[in-house]
Amino acid sequence: MIYTAPCKINLGLNILRRRPDNYHDIETAMFVVPTLCDVIEVQGRPSGTVEFSAGGLDVDCSPDDNLVLKAYHALSAIHHIGGAFIHLHKNVPYRAGLGGGSSDVMTVIRALSDHYALGLSSGDMASIGASIGSDIPFFAYTTPMICSGRGEIMSPAPWLADTLHGLCLTIVKPPCSVSTAQAYAGVVPRQPATPIADLIRTPVDKWRDNIVNDFEESVFAQLPILADIKRSLYLHGAIYASMSGSGSAIFAISNTPMPENIFPPDYFTHHTVLSR
Repeated sequence: MIYTAPCKINLGLNILRRRPDNYHDIETAMFVVPTLCDVIEVQGRPSGTVEFSAGGLDVDCSPDDNLVLKAYHALSAIHHIGGAFIHLHKNVPYRAGLGGGSSDVMTVIRALSDHYALGLSSGDMASIGASIGSDIPFFAYTTPMICSGRGEIMSPAPWLADTLHGLCLTIVKPPCSVSTAQAYAGVVPRQPATPIADLIRTPVDKWRDNIVNDFEESVFAQLPILADIKRSLYLHGAIYASMSGSGSAIFAISNTPMPENIFPPDYFTHHTVLSR
């Protein structure tokens, strides 16, 4: 069976407070980008062994540490399943803030549930995903979500798909990255005057002045090229531009497609038109 694992963008991201468990409470709006996906093939193995292979874009970890194997082991610890052959073809850049690894986890859980006829609901899969990473549960669903807590508390925001329908999306990632740990180390938590859940309901042309990603200040200080990319996207007609997650991808929403040749050829770029 072959599945696609779509990435996401964050429409605003507020870091509210550090928790006693050393995680942070956040609030963000998360939106699936179905045109930028990893591809995952999953086959059963009656022998009970697990095999993994990968291709496409490089991933900065060893095969034994890949999240898709953690997905298999998390599921097999709860449900009696056989083995699996899993092949991952990476199209979503690594350490970009696009949730590629998290989406891969959920896709493997879904694929194994289908193959072994487990009948897992979206809620069941989200619960298993939450044991592996904070933003993995989002990918158990297809609708935009307002996410809080560590990212695992979700409220559907289906109207957001209508808001963005027909607008153009450009995603840009230069050949540099920042780790999530580095990004959090530079953030000073704060309580915003207006929650993202309210701001995201305003017209898109109001977002530039009101919806922020709290990671940008510290990450842009480490990687000034990201601020340059965001500035360039606005110069070329973006209505709203922001870093996604903890970076280093920057995205822009615009009324018309961005020119194809703004950035050097070694930059990853993706252009699409958003739909419901």
